[in-house]
Amino acid sequence: MSNSDLSSPPPEPGRIARRAQAADRTGWSRWLPGLRTLRGYQWAWLRHDIVAGLVLTTMLVPVGIAYAVASGLPGIYGLYATIVPLLAYALFGPSRILVLGPDSSLAAVILAVVLPLSGGDPLRAVALAGAMAVVSGLVCILAGVARLGFVTELLSKPIRYGYMNGIALTVLISQLPKLFGFSIESDGPLRNLWAIATAVMDGKTNAAAFMVGAGTLAVILLLKSHKRVPGILIAVVGATIVVGTLDLAAGAGVSVLGSLPQGLPGFAIPWITTADIVPVLIGGCAVAIVSFADTSVLSRVYAARTRTYVDPNQEMVGLGAANLAAGFFQGFPISSSSSRTPVAEAAGARTQLTGVIGALAVALLLVVAPDLLRNLPTSALAAVVIASAIGLIEITDLRRIYRIQRWEFWLSIACTVGVAVLGAIEGIVLAIVIAVIEFLWDGWRPYSAVLGRAEGVRGYHDIKRYPDARLIPGLVLFRWDAPLFFANAELFNDRALDAVAASPTPVRWLAVAAEPVTSVDVTSADMLAELVETLDASGIELRFAEMKDPVKDKLKRFGLFAQLGENAFFPTIGAAVSSYLLTHAVDWVDWEDGGRSSGEPGVERPIS
Repeated sequence: MSNSDLSSPPPEPGRIARRAQAADRTGWSRWLPGLRTLRGYQWAWLRHDIVAGLVLTTMLVPVGIAYAVASGLPGIYGLYATIVPLLAYALFGPSRILVLGPDSSLAAVILAVVLPLSGGDPLRAVALAGAMAVVSGLVCILAGVARLGFVTELLSKPIRYGYMNGIALTVLISQLPKLFGFSIESDGPLRNLWAIATAVMDGKTNAAAFMVGAGTLAVILLLKSHKRVPGILIAVVGATIVVGTLDLAAGAGVSVLGSLPQGLPGFAIPWITTADIVPVLIGGCAVAIVSFADTSVLSRVYAARTRTYVDPNQEMVGLGAANLAAGFFQGFPISSSSSRTPVAEAAGARTQLTGVIGALAVALLLVVAPDLLRNLPTSALAAVVIASAIGLIEITDLRRIYRIQRWEFWLSIACTVGVAVLGAIEGIVLAIVIAVIEFLWDGWRPYSAVLGRAEGVRGYHDIKRYPDARLIPGLVLFRWDAPLFFANAELFNDRALDAVAASPTPVRWLAVAAEPVTSVDVTSADMLAELVETLDASGIELRFAEMKDPVKDKLKRFGLFAQLGENAFFPTIGAAVSSYLLTHAVDWVDWEDGGRSSGEPGVERPIS
């Protein structure tokens, strides 16, 4: 180990070199990046990691407890879900700085599964949440090993915003009863909101609990902009001191956390009934998608800041290992934290030893001082979750999206409403369905154009964009801006024939500008064969320009290449035009100021 001092993250090789190094890693070095970091660990980093770990602990405890309660579980299990996952991620996780643990973005998903199935039994709730963590862990690990780390990229930014805004509203609404000091029957976000309003108007609010919770929330939000000030710690400690000193638990009926069980989490298999399997599987998969979407984004952000490369597939494995460890050690599903990771970074974290130190400090608290937080008010924990939920809400970028592409803005709003009305699990299913529809829409109903020669501009361009563009007599240049597949094959056929029908002169060639066509399937190949027959019956020949070789290879396998003949394919649109003009006697001047006519293309003059 080196003794050189560092004031910033260690220098890294260039991005291309880092990717090459990552690709070359095999065996344990690939699957255990924590050991790889340990082998290159420098003593100068130790002081930074220890200090950052202790600072991080001040957030791990109150946040872990708060998110456990928000997930419908006893607070102690939030600490269990903090300790073991941090240790697992330190070994399997590729990011040097990412902090994992209970997260507000998962609370609504966990609660949606746990609440209706547990029947108020806390041990049953723990087993259900643990089983969800196991499912989520296995899904993430299998996906990472199969190198499916790209799948979360299928969720567009507006859809992610919409889903997270819906989750934030759901979490916020679920915590309002605790903030006001009463309880309600949970029947979904909108009904809960109505029940909360009714309870407040009926005077069920516990004034002392509300004042403590509102004060805690105000302190957190006021100190949020000061990144080096532990606002959550200050607010929670202050609320605990006030409640303990004034004995508000006994005197004013303020609900408090109470004493935590002494000791560390033990290995336990989360047994569930056969009736619970389907909702747990669905919930676990939903958690896997949400947690990896959050983790992958946060991981890339901090990888860029620390000038390191993070393999998204290994990130999925690391997240899966952490969830698996949580599930088998009395925890519940976890994710990366956008609030605790910046704390670790600001405190000077260098490696995942920061998370290890934080986990050990939390474990020490459970062993040595389990009664330290017995006067922590439930309304203060609700304030912590509400503050985090507010931080999840995205408004600024949605305004930008509204200005530049309104239909994507309304997609985002639809996802938000879907989560708020249907619930977290149903909401993520809706988000995925919308994402698939959005993904297919451009390919299903793509843009197409007839091309002409516009004066003063090189090449051939859309006549809708250039109304004065000239059309070559007898030649229709038709561009299709998407892959050809079963969903758009008939549309291609219709638009191509419409372009032929709209030609002002009798058509001899239909030349498809196929550069945007990246793929052809069997259905579309059969459609092209039928199109050839239709055109032949009218004395029209089908030609292709700029078609990619892999697409040609598919046409060869489908037999269409042989049917058309090699002469039907041209490397450029210009080559297709030249061949057409040489084949047919056409009175055409390619350029008004210097081109030749009578079947020969003109020479383009340079444009100054």
